[in-house]
Amino acid sequence: MEKEMLICGKQSIRFRKAPYIISAASVVGSKEFAGPLGKRFDFHAEDDLFGGKTWEEAESNMQRKACILALQKVNMNESQIRYLYGGDLLRQGIATSMGTESLQIPTFGLYGACSTSGEALALSSMAVAAGYGEAMLAVTSSHFGSAEKEFRFPLGYASQRPLSAHWTVTGSGAFIVAKDASISHVRISGVTIGKIVDYGLKDSQNMGACMAPAAMDTILMNLKDFERQAEDYDRIITGDLGAVGQKLLLDMIYKKGVDLQEKHLDCGMLIFDAKEQDTHAGGSGCGCAAVTLASYILPKIEKGEWKRILFVPTGALMSTVSFNEGASVPGIAHGIVLEHCN
Repeated sequence: MEKEMLICGKQSIRFRKAPYIISAASVVGSKEFAGPLGKRFDFHAEDDLFGGKTWEEAESNMQRKACILALQKVNMNESQIRYLYGGDLLRQGIATSMGTESLQIPTFGLYGACSTSGEALALSSMAVAAGYGEAMLAVTSSHFGSAEKEFRFPLGYASQRPLSAHWTVTGSGAFIVAKDASISHVRISGVTIGKIVDYGLKDSQNMGACMAPAAMDTILMNLKDFERQAEDYDRIITGDLGAVGQKLLLDMIYKKGVDLQEKHLDCGMLIFDAKEQDTHAGGSGCGCAAVTLASYILPKIEKGEWKRILFVPTGALMSTVSFNEGASVPGIAHGIVLEHCN
């Protein structure tokens, strides 16, 4: 029997029988709904507690809602999902474990910081392509209130943020990856798994700078492994580099001989209006890339406006302890090749 996956270069996999994203759902908060993509999201809440009593409970409620919406869109129930791959920014992944507990789907808890949506999609597609199940569920989330409380200061502290800082997206994105091609025009044709890249930066309030080297590394490796040029993609879209990280990425990768000026987009810059909404460098968080993919990117691929894109969620790998102890903030980025198919 011919192998379903082909090892491609150092870090990539090309799927012989590509899995499909058959459903995607996005759940966001009030600030995200007020942004440029507001009308594209599936569900928004005026109350950012989402019916909960704490920010953490709100994030769990978002994840549960996103999973249920993704299932409902294709008339599936939890029993039809083989495995769930999920993650968030909170300690020990409590948003995922408490949010998806009621679904009773066998679960892998993930952590890739803001790159977690890419990690979840990569593992889901690999599992489907390898024949470990007909359908997988990938879900991630972040919440401004819970992230500020966990990594910076409680909201009541009213601390001032530097202009390089990001605004954590309150949102959750869920995706069903499956073998069934009858209801989807979007396939995951390959993945490039990122490695940890550390340039020694220690400013946790400038995550764009910390993540840009990892984004560059993964993009360059994807082009090398698949023997492609940047021109072979309609767009190359990073997760949440923001305005600062985007400039660094474009400058650094240009010096490597790759011009992304006309190809690059960033989810953190798409989701908010930086001037009108005062989000400084842009959006961030696990939910940033996930809800932008579900609401904005996938519909363009589904319609054939974009034939092939490279989706590169980015993550700053810090903890509440590491940066307080003066450790650097490494980055990681995973590349997901998404293609339109008839």
